[in-house]
Amino acid sequence: MFHMKQIDIFLKASEKDIYIYIDTLKKWQKAVNLVSNASLNDVWNRHIVDSAQLYPLIPSSAKTLIDFGSGAGFPALALAILNKNNQGPLTQIILIESDTKKCLFLKEIARVLKLPVQILNQRIENIQNISADVITSRGLADVDTLLNLSRPFIQKDTVCLFLKGKSVQKEIEENTVPCSIEKIKSITNSDSFILKITEVLK
Repeated sequence: MFHMKQIDIFLKASEKDIYIYIDTLKKWQKAVNLVSNASLNDVWNRHIVDSAQLYPLIPSSAKTLIDFGSGAGFPALALAILNKNNQGPLTQIILIESDTKKCLFLKEIARVLKLPVQILNQRIENIQNISADVITSRGLADVDTLLNLSRPFIQKDTVCLFLKGKSVQKEIEENTVPCSIEKIKSITNSDSFILKITEVLK
């Protein structure tokens, strides 16, 4: 589907912004629990590359990306950085996060890096009248829950890109939402996968 060399090209164009992002994350982590402390020693692979591997999967026709449970901004802010520095197709990136402190961090990164993103400090269930070309999520919920949350945002050609761990097959089998699921091996962890989901029944 894609190769590390391809992702390296996207990351190379964004290095300055990414290192500012990482430095700010480490400073804020002292006061706000944004990521696991263990992952701070390898932010580049654990968070940046893990998020960046979604970038080649974004359709060239996509304009709006919505990210569920954005937390510290992975994958959405990483994708916004790549989109900005590689003249990507996205014109609207919306981050949904219910934790106010995490939203303050997201807004700080967006301000410093001049990222044209919208940050909604709300619960996903309370948001209406927004449609997405791409929906992303990382570590928020199981596949069935994510797809049910996605339904109000779904259009005919919407693509869902969910980063999942070793329980992925069980989650797929327990999913009740009719859709087409492609399972793609993660390049950052042998136990992890990307689920590319299309044709979601509303």
